[in-house]
Amino acid sequence: MANPRDFEVAWFDDIAIADRPAVGGKAASLGELTRAGIRVPPGFVITTHAFEQFLANIDPGASVRSTIGALDPDDLDAISRAAVGVRDTIRKAQLPAALRQSIAAASRKLAASETAVPVAVRSSATSEDSADASFAGLQHTALWVRGEDQVVAAIRDCWASLYSTESVSYRLRLRLPEQHCAMGVVVQRMVNAHCSGVMFTRSPTTGDRSVIAIEASWGLGSCIVGGEVTPDRYVVNKVTGDIVNRTVSQKSLRHVPGLATGGVRSEAVPADLQGIACLSDDELRGLALVGKRIERHYGAAQDIEWAIGRAESDEEGVFLLQSRPETVWANRAPEPVAAAKDKAFDHVIAALGRKSPGRP
Repeated sequence: MANPRDFEVAWFDDIAIADRPAVGGKAASLGELTRAGIRVPPGFVITTHAFEQFLANIDPGASVRSTIGALDPDDLDAISRAAVGVRDTIRKAQLPAALRQSIAAASRKLAASETAVPVAVRSSATSEDSADASFAGLQHTALWVRGEDQVVAAIRDCWASLYSTESVSYRLRLRLPEQHCAMGVVVQRMVNAHCSGVMFTRSPTTGDRSVIAIEASWGLGSCIVGGEVTPDRYVVNKVTGDIVNRTVSQKSLRHVPGLATGGVRSEAVPADLQGIACLSDDELRGLALVGKRIERHYGAAQDIEWAIGRAESDEEGVFLLQSRPETVWANRAPEPVAAAKDKAFDHVIAALGRKSPGRP
């Protein structure tokens, strides 16, 4: 397999999780899932090699990284002032001609016989979607993008979002070395979803590893991510497949493709769909099986984005859009291990003491 570090564009089929430095966390996971046989919408990634070349062109003295890396993580005003200048420079700069040609060729290949196939353009930073840092929601995603000019503009927006105030302050607080931070950009065929959501392979509220928690709503998943709708919530037992909890919400809004102009628009959910479950029992169990498969593959609990394509389209069925390590419970400190006692009964006495706060 060719090393993606040597190219400006790499396909999901050719990358794996070990390629994070070359393509970023999101793209590496999508490649890993694709190669594992999980159903992922096809796509390619603009590599960190292309980003590095672009950054060198607009900042030959490498002042951007040194300036950002020296900022105080608690001085949000200074971070904001420094970051806005970098973002403006990135958005105004032209892409190298060779890179634009590579993007155009990859876009034609992705579209096959179609013209201007709609794509999602999504940030894929080297520091995101790891076990230590997720960056969820801090960097740019553009949905239902059509045409080369829109794709190029969205790529620049993704690169610029590496220098959002939120992203910079987050990695400064985590003490991530700025010289190692780079941005890949995923370009991926859109799924015209009739239903979308997220899935956690352990309970996000209790940490219970025996269940899968699923959230779902009508339309594209951006409506849930943006907090514009209260999703349906389900809990599925990993062992038995039983649906042990079900909360159906009133879902009055959904995101749908802007078919004429590109992008995403909001619309009212038809009245007869607002108060009913958007997932059948079979769909819930099918999602849970896929979630278990992904968790087994990675050997750790996962936070997964999914979509179910419309039945009348070529994208019918379940697609996985992203999988990242679950970080809320994974990063909590484990319970302290009891110190050794001379006698077994001493452990019982110690435990009784902990449970009796009134004891002297």
